[in-house]
Amino acid sequence: MIVARNLQDVPVLETAHNVDARNVYNTENAVVTIITLKPGQELKKHITPVDVAFYILHGKGIVQIGDEKIEVSENTLVESPKDILHCLFNQGNVDFVFMVIKAPRPQKKTVFVA
Repeated sequence: MIVARNLQDVPVLETAHNVDARNVYNTENAVVTIITLKPGQELKKHITPVDVAFYILHGKGIVQIGDEKIEVSENTLVESPKDILHCLFNQGNVDFVFMVIKAPRPQKKTVFVA
């Protein structure tokens, strides 16, 4: 059976980041989330217990992994190894939309860093 989801039909998650985050794929093996950062929004600095890949769908933003920061734009994939601090920022004037791929699915909680 084919499963297809329209992003607009997927509910917004309640997260510590307080941004538009929607799980478009969520199984026992992996999670795929689409996050939209409005201008001026950012994710809180955090550490994820699994490898994460960010695929930029729209706009430009800043990705920080560890102590490094880079500007990224559409059609760019950024890898973030597990247990490394990371966050994303929208310092532009248009929405910054990206896909977050976590595999395997995290069994431990994300750790937020002040």
